[in-house]
Amino acid sequence: MESTHPPADAGGPQSAHDERSELVLHVNGKPHTLTLDHRTTVLDALREQLDLTGAKKGCDQGQCGACTVLVDGRRMKSCLLLAVAQQGRHLTTVEGLADGERLHPLQDAFVERDALQCGYCTPGQICSAVGVLAEAADGFPSHVTPRTAESGAPMALTPEEIRERMSGNLCRCGAYPRIVEAVADVAGGPAGAAAAGGGVAS
Repeated sequence: MESTHPPADAGGPQSAHDERSELVLHVNGKPHTLTLDHRTTVLDALREQLDLTGAKKGCDQGQCGACTVLVDGRRMKSCLLLAVAQQGRHLTTVEGLADGERLHPLQDAFVERDALQCGYCTPGQICSAVGVLAEAADGFPSHVTPRTAESGAPMALTPEEIRERMSGNLCRCGAYPRIVEAVADVAGGPAGAAAAGGGVAS
């Protein structure tokens, strides 16, 4: 009986070659030309192709936030992003936040506040916090923002606002109070001021 399967090199509707594309990813200010399977996530491209292992693979389902990076300045979970869809966008990982040997203010604040224990979630927490500061400055409201807040005006980052906005980043060690303080320190919010005066944000 004659086989109905196409020859191994015939390809079919979508050959192996068709499932890969060459693209340029701009990461931490540098272009990288890669040839990737269309199913490759940004997280896997960063870790496996570019050796940028700051973004961590936690749940791999967009629930824990350990893989958070910045895409055109906005925080996103890299395990949910297809790399081939990021052509022309600018990605920043935790490795790209420092200015040479000088740490980003949030990195300094996390160290000063001891806002980490095992550190696994910390790169995602810091990238998310950078996004939070930008969102608040641009007037993006959160679920807890008062309805009376002026539309489009910069938002004050109270402890409640910080907790709400950072709620997509999980910490198994429970360093949340210190994370709130660290973000508030950089934002100039009341949580940081209270902690500096001896209080502890919850």
